[in-house]
Amino acid sequence: MSFFKRLKEKLTGNPTEEKVEQIGEEQSSELQLEDSAEPALLETTNVEVEEKIEQTAVSDDSDDSDDSDDAVVSDSSQEVVEQEQQHEVQEIAVVEEPVKEKKPSAWSITQKFKAGLEKTRNSFTSKVNDLVARYRKVDEDFFEELEDLLLQADVGFETVMELMDKLRFEVQRKNIKDTNGIQTIISEKLVEIYEQGEEDLIDLNMQPNGELTVILFVGVNGVGKTTTIGKLAHRLKSEGKTVVLAAGDTFRAGAIDQLQVWGDRVGCEVIKQSEGSDPAAVMYDAIRAAKNRKADVLICDTAGRLQNKVNLMNELEKVHRVISREIPNAPHEVLLALDATTGQNALVQAQTFKEVTNVTGIVLTKLDGTAKGGIVLAIRNKLHIPVKFVGLGEKMDDLQPFDAERYVYGLFAEGLDKELQNSEK
Repeated sequence: MSFFKRLKEKLTGNPTEEKVEQIGEEQSSELQLEDSAEPALLETTNVEVEEKIEQTAVSDDSDDSDDSDDAVVSDSSQEVVEQEQQHEVQEIAVVEEPVKEKKPSAWSITQKFKAGLEKTRNSFTSKVNDLVARYRKVDEDFFEELEDLLLQADVGFETVMELMDKLRFEVQRKNIKDTNGIQTIISEKLVEIYEQGEEDLIDLNMQPNGELTVILFVGVNGVGKTTTIGKLAHRLKSEGKTVVLAAGDTFRAGAIDQLQVWGDRVGCEVIKQSEGSDPAAVMYDAIRAAKNRKADVLICDTAGRLQNKVNLMNELEKVHRVISREIPNAPHEVLLALDATTGQNALVQAQTFKEVTNVTGIVLTKLDGTAKGGIVLAIRNKLHIPVKFVGLGEKMDDLQPFDAERYVYGLFAEGLDKELQNSEK
């Protein structure tokens, strides 16, 4: 399936019913309609009612009528008002119903990626647009400048070299002479490099109903690990899961209280002990509590210090041993939280944690706060660890499952929109 076709399906949610180039305008007008349709309709209807009442009153004054006639007119006016109010309710219902149906979640998720990658797009893609505008033909000078731009976006040396090889081959294979449509080819190859033929990379390893799923979070202090745990708990609860949190970061001052705040916010029980307690003992208590409460998911926080790798390794190993002893094959997921704003330093952290524990997925936080969003590709291609979630904002639902097509669209939104529109003509 071509990149354009996949992109169209993800943007629209149902590509057979609406065109991608129409969504931007229609969605904007629909959102405005949702906010303004009802007041405007009420105002219009009320004016019509008043005009009809006035017309009735004028007609009434021109006739020589007695008190009984006045009563009839009053009843008639009241009847007009009631009919118009009923009509008004029916009209509002007609207006509101299609608005709800025309708000596909696929579009709103795509918009989150587009908004979350705005800083990267403004710094990186604007330069790519300038490059495409300056070069009328695709030659070696064009590739060299494109290579520099990708490196500046922290895509990573190995990833950039692989991309350049793929681009050169594709340009030669298709005998491409000019830069028209080159952003589409770049986007397609970036997605190919990320996915590398693998499927369902973002899916969490959730256990069957009735069994407890254990998710272990690791990461250095300050990357937004606790906040991410809270947002993931909120996401799982919204899917109908019962979630319990384990405050295993007993080393950092305030970490237990911070997790408790998130537990209260999302409505999850937090299993904790006093500061300085043995993290493995906290995990043991948390597993017992989660089993007793027949919880679906247990999310475990851990300490994030890297000053002494040996201590970190020993602590995580002990925690892992306790969890697997109580629940065979657990933890089912070991998610590493990384701060996207740290760029290549996040890659170093990922390498370190991969050495001390079996990381099954990356949660990349603060992607909306960096101009170097290319680190997603560097992590995936260098470490072969999938990015399962990305943080695209401060709101509770801004933690989104990573999606390669939406991510690349977020990087090249304006250019791809134009090329996508041209492909539909």
